[in-house]
Amino acid sequence: MATEQRAWDERKPPELDLIEDCVHCGFCLPTCPTYDLWGDEMDSPRGRIVLMRLGLEEGSEVTPTMVEHLDNCLGCMACVTACPSGVQYDKLIEDTRAQVERNHPRTPKERLLRRLLFETFPHPGRLRAAAPLLAAYRRSGLSRVIARRGLLDRFPTLRTFEQLAPDVGARAAVRRLPEMTPARGARRGRVGFLQGCVQRVFFGDVNAATVAVLSAEGFEVHAPRLPRCCGALQLHAGEQDGAVALAKATIEAFEGFDHVVVNAAGCGSAMKDYAHLLRDDPAWADRAEAFTTRVRDVSELLAEHEPAAPRGPVAKRVAYHDACHLAHAQGVRSQPRELLRGIPELELLEPDEWEICCGSAGIYNLVKPEAADELGRRKAANLLATGADAIAAGNPGCTLQLTAHLERQGRPLPVFHPVELLRMSIEGGANGHHRR
Repeated sequence: MATEQRAWDERKPPELDLIEDCVHCGFCLPTCPTYDLWGDEMDSPRGRIVLMRLGLEEGSEVTPTMVEHLDNCLGCMACVTACPSGVQYDKLIEDTRAQVERNHPRTPKERLLRRLLFETFPHPGRLRAAAPLLAAYRRSGLSRVIARRGLLDRFPTLRTFEQLAPDVGARAAVRRLPEMTPARGARRGRVGFLQGCVQRVFFGDVNAATVAVLSAEGFEVHAPRLPRCCGALQLHAGEQDGAVALAKATIEAFEGFDHVVVNAAGCGSAMKDYAHLLRDDPAWADRAEAFTTRVRDVSELLAEHEPAAPRGPVAKRVAYHDACHLAHAQGVRSQPRELLRGIPELELLEPDEWEICCGSAGIYNLVKPEAADELGRRKAANLLATGADAIAAGNPGCTLQLTAHLERQGRPLPVFHPVELLRMSIEGGANGHHRR
């Protein structure tokens, strides 16, 4: 007798044991951005878990309504932090999104947009080719004309892309890190550093600061050119096959180091999740498990050791923004704050609603621009309300989102990665680079 059809196929469906951990208590509701925006139960974590379970039942099917509610999730994992029952929503949404991409026919418009994003952002070479064009576009004044006339108001995705596009010149985009940077002083360890895709092209200054700080703190830093990308964008959007290939390449590139250091929250979250991603692959499961135990956000690694390099004053009032994939997915909240508080004359400020996502969330602000726009506006307002003169954020997507919304509110504060502020302190107040 043929097995009755279900919405989810047999390839890594969301696990029933994990689904049943949810007791529907509602502690997640106040921290969920989409529930906060719309008040719809199906746009809450526990509502989406109901949909995940429904997809396991015989006779179920993937419906457009189900997909809409699942697509609305930012994957911010604030619910993981809030949940008293320890529900592993991160694993559930990752597996469910892969099911959606395999079993739901996207519209031609959706397929085109997703293909454009995944054929561009995870490819540093293609981003480098685009950087001079973006710089010329901004310097031409055309962007101001388009904004003034509202020419993109009918096209939210294009308008968001135009607002987020960073201003990075050709020289900065092609700048390369040395493959090996020796430790200064007594060597504390030998680490591999993931350069990333978007990070290495549009935020090369953050990568340079990361290597400089690690070296000053006694680490020998190896920054191989490959892998080109860790697969985070694909993994968090359900493009599982692409994520698996990049995960394997990343593991191969960084085996043998004491630690694997990453400075982008989304990348670190994905890399720490490789064991789950590759759990059913007998040739890779153990390697992935060993790899994940060595992955550290740069703030984690630095916080594990007493400072070796002297800190000089950086007289700034800095509001710290918690990147969701750092604070919620990785549980890294105190370490960046400790590092910033260790900088003389730096005053650290805390915004309201720290746990609510800024709306960036990988590709979310391009596929769900209206919701992302509201969240970005709120986050920028909360950061400005602190009275800060600078923002610290540990993820490139957050930096682009915050920069755009601060500008829209008429307060274009500089947005630094914490390691840029550390580098200023260690090197005597050298200026960090401010995007736009």
